[in-house]
Amino acid sequence: MHPILVQIGPLSIRYYSLMIIIGIVVGIFIARSNMRLRGHSPDAVLDFIVYAVPAGIIGARLYYVIFNWDYYGRNPSEIAAIWHGGLAIHGAIIAGVIVGFLFSRRKGFGFWELADSVAPALILGQTFGRFGNFMNGDAHGVPTDLPWGVVFPPGTPAGNQYPDTPTHPVMIYELIINFLAFIFLWSIRKKHLPDGTHFLLYLSLYSIGRFFMEFFRGDSLMLGPLRMAQIIGVAIVIGSSILLYRRYLMVKTGRTAKGKKRLR
Repeated sequence: MHPILVQIGPLSIRYYSLMIIIGIVVGIFIARSNMRLRGHSPDAVLDFIVYAVPAGIIGARLYYVIFNWDYYGRNPSEIAAIWHGGLAIHGAIIAGVIVGFLFSRRKGFGFWELADSVAPALILGQTFGRFGNFMNGDAHGVPTDLPWGVVFPPGTPAGNQYPDTPTHPVMIYELIINFLAFIFLWSIRKKHLPDGTHFLLYLSLYSIGRFFMEFFRGDSLMLGPLRMAQIIGVAIVIGSSILLYRRYLMVKTGRTAKGKKRLR
């Protein structure tokens, strides 16, 4: 594997960047289809993407940089170098939720409807992203004696940390888990479920998968002795479960969060 797909003089096309672009394009089609199912203009997705994509990339990068400040504080020129890897999905989710909430308020439709529409697109985008991580040699695993261990070349994050050593291809593990989660979310997209169900399931499924994958990660973001992704993952699963229960309870009682009769 190699992080660069094509090199033409000083111009290079990197797998990591290509996977992000493919994820965005495919995600737009999926989200537009879901918005149409919910009776809203699919063009709203294009408007949302204009704000969500840059916010998500900035949020993902800031999150990663903050938890690796020992390195970036000494190498500030690397802060903007996202093509070297280093985008944390939890930072992108936080930024995306904030932008989505503000956007839905501005456009006059429910935040949960927007969130449900983009949920399958998000997990599929992460699937593409993990392939980019694999080719880039980042988001890598710890050493392993298993026959499918991968030796990453020098110059990649995995190759630098574990030179000439087979490591768990944890990016591929996550790619498979994310794709299975996408298939599940896509299969239930037409079911009449309480608003917010798809997005909260996405958060829970990803967090559970990521929790277990962290045991195989060799570059986890740490908070003292604890793995940050596991801490956040547990909090997300608990929070999502509570919100799911409340959403279903509101449907059962026929009332909205403000105590008014539901219109849908």
